[in-house]
Amino acid sequence: MAFAVVLPKMGMTMVEGTITEWFVSDGDPVAEGDPLFSFETEKVDYEVTAEAAGNVRLLQAVDAVVEAGGLCAYILAEGEELPEGVVPAPAPAAAAQSAPASAGAAPSAPAPAPASAGATTAGATTAVKASPVAKRLAAERGIDLATIAGSGPGGRILKEDVEAAPAAVAAAPASGGRVKASPVAKRLAAEHGIELATVAPSGPEGRIVKEDVERAIAAGPLAVQTGAAPISAAPLEGSIPYRGIRRIVGERMLESLQGMAQLTLTMEVDMTDAVRLRRDLVSAWEDEGIRVTYTDLVIKAAGLALRDHPRVNAALADETVAVQPEVHVGFAVALDEGLIVPVIRNADTKPLKQLAAESADLAGKAREGGLTPDDLTGGTFNVTSLGMFGVDAFTPIINPPQAAILGVGRLADRPAFTSDNGTEVERRSFLMLSMTIDHRLLDGAPAAEFVQSVKRYLEHPYLLLTPV
Repeated sequence: MAFAVVLPKMGMTMVEGTITEWFVSDGDPVAEGDPLFSFETEKVDYEVTAEAAGNVRLLQAVDAVVEAGGLCAYILAEGEELPEGVVPAPAPAAAAQSAPASAGAAPSAPAPAPASAGATTAGATTAVKASPVAKRLAAERGIDLATIAGSGPGGRILKEDVEAAPAAVAAAPASGGRVKASPVAKRLAAEHGIELATVAPSGPEGRIVKEDVERAIAAGPLAVQTGAAPISAAPLEGSIPYRGIRRIVGERMLESLQGMAQLTLTMEVDMTDAVRLRRDLVSAWEDEGIRVTYTDLVIKAAGLALRDHPRVNAALADETVAVQPEVHVGFAVALDEGLIVPVIRNADTKPLKQLAAESADLAGKAREGGLTPDDLTGGTFNVTSLGMFGVDAFTPIINPPQAAILGVGRLADRPAFTSDNGTEVERRSFLMLSMTIDHRLLDGAPAAEFVQSVKRYLEHPYLLLTPV
């Protein structure tokens, strides 16, 4: 019986994915659990493995954009044919011939390399089977994948193989230092044999982004092989491609504003005691490498407040206000390509020390492109902060179908009256919370009660350490 291989839907917001690599060829036999292909969404890279044994027939080519749940391949029993009306993917050679000669992109089926593995030819490299994580790690370390023996199925190179590669294999960037590049740019450069040190960056603080590598590929092999001068950035002044995460974020936010009745309310919080607690915890947990942040304190406070006010921990689905049984708080991490929101699960019951360690790990993985689908799905409420940029208050936009989102402003000191009769003044620390609600699910009064609850936890921060 034919077994359909589909593009899995990774979370409620995923609409489509792009196939980045096939690990098998059309007609190859596969066993259950063998890796089939990798794809990328606006958030993460992911690998799909075979759920049945048989012969695989490919229905999508590399770089094909497939809707979530769309057919990518079939796994057939011996002698079995594709279902009637199903068209297989074109052979790589045919795809290469149909591509315009002026495109400058690497051909789909590159010619075999010489005996010396990893040699660059006509802007392309010999195809090397490697996991996306292994490719990204090799690009970061300047390691030629063709010099590594793979320990995975069919000789596929895994992350562990790259980590074990001898230091002599790695080549330092031409600039003598670490090249700043986005995870997508690193992966694309590794796939096309592009030396990142030869690419002119156009991103913030001299960071190489995907578009820079694409221009390097289009410029042809000469610039890549010589490495004599950086490749000139070509876009018109001030122009930025509207695609990838940036486009997805924009479309999601527009959808949110058009489809919800959003209302924002603000409330000031006295963080003086929380500042003292954080300072003490940073010192106490220093030997364990855990550095709690103010955002961690807000996430924990929000988690506890969501347990106290479950209607805020809800989503609108099929004309039903679905109150979520668990509290999973997402927090926004800013990347060059846009915002990404990893999720702290069970934020209400998780000890603050564990929460702080987990948030730091997730933020690091987000910046390195190492988040998994599990890291990004299942959030029931989001926290976003602009305080580090000196913003006092703002209007955060809700991530559908959640009921609300909490924004965190900057921490600032100012004099405040502290005695009952208003005669004593001392220096105290304050920040502003900005909460946006979907007025279809929540009214202003219960929303204000929720923010008051967050405020209470932050102004009495010992409650954040109390076992639940």
